[in-house]
Amino acid sequence: MALRINSFCVKDPKDPRTTRPHQLPIYATSSFEFESIEEGMEIFRHPEKGHLYARFANPTVDAVAKKIADLECHGLAIDDGFGIMTSSGMSAISTMLMSLCKKGDKILTQGNLYGGTTELIKKVFPNLGIEPVWVDLRNAGAVEEKLEKEKSISAIYFETPSNPALDCIDIETIAKLGRRKNIPTIVDNTFCTPVIQQPFKYDVDYVIHSTTKYLNGHGNGISGVIVGRGEEARRMVWSVMKLIGTNCNPFDAWLTNTGMKTLAIRMERHCTNALALAQFLEDHPMVASVRYLGLPSHENHTLAKKQMEGFGGMICFEVKGGYDAGLRFMNRNRIGSLAPTMGDVDTLILHPASMSHLNVDREVRLANGITDNLIRVSVGIEDIEDLKEDFDRALS
Repeated sequence: MALRINSFCVKDPKDPRTTRPHQLPIYATSSFEFESIEEGMEIFRHPEKGHLYARFANPTVDAVAKKIADLECHGLAIDDGFGIMTSSGMSAISTMLMSLCKKGDKILTQGNLYGGTTELIKKVFPNLGIEPVWVDLRNAGAVEEKLEKEKSISAIYFETPSNPALDCIDIETIAKLGRRKNIPTIVDNTFCTPVIQQPFKYDVDYVIHSTTKYLNGHGNGISGVIVGRGEEARRMVWSVMKLIGTNCNPFDAWLTNTGMKTLAIRMERHCTNALALAQFLEDHPMVASVRYLGLPSHENHTLAKKQMEGFGGMICFEVKGGYDAGLRFMNRNRIGSLAPTMGDVDTLILHPASMSHLNVDREVRLANGITDNLIRVSVGIEDIEDLKEDFDRALS
């Protein structure tokens, strides 16, 4: 049928591909076309099994989500792992908790979470009738006591290592306590990535990442992911993601996939640089204290050796001189970028008291080790001698 010019302009050209592309394509489409009405009917009946509308699923996004899930399950006897990518790390957290919690439920969690997560759990979820229960998750007895006392707890959410204080939580212990009470456990594995830590080894139920960070590694996209096990769990999370519209877009998923190609190599360099910088800072006369899991001085060093394959690229240290000294270091540093993120190839520095935790009550900050002079460093892959020289100059 010969089309008139207006109709011809509207139609897409035929896909001329004859061979498979070497790189994952970006499927930049909001919806998908059916070959027949019967195919459309079948996919509408089972939208989770076919591509219908890009808020539900997209081939680029699905491929990358599966790759992350396979990374989390790599080498483990798990054949039902799934991944669901979201628009950000925060949307992964909110989607996950909304999948598990309803009005009247409670979330058991730690006080020293990432500031945005703390605000979400303190300020947003109570409006939905979901309340937080705070406890030191390093204290198994206290956790058990809370689980016994609070019958409405429907999820245990934690970070290990914590952001930014770098406390380590025993994943196996928390997972066992959750299993005993039939309460799902969720761990944020952003700081480690599956290269360093695989929480499924210790029987947690769900793993979350801000894929914006180490998985992407280049600071050029925003996305998150929820990884779980089993068809029932996948369907539950997918339904919430679809209905509240927290889906990832194909371009950010594609950027994450591109970044993951060098993930293992990058994490090795992040770890070696972080250890060397932590050792340098530990001996510096202008540094009051250093927190890095690779240092024997860290109280969780032994636990980190048990459940991590490396110690990561994150460091915290306290500058002598209080709040003003912390600000002065930030302004004098030249290699480290002052940016409210982490996990990029370049070194990023953050002053939590004036940045990420600015809206967290000072008493809460201090109670969880986030002091006025604390500096968080996401150590990049630069030459370590350049980093040492720049930090020395900024501290002097």
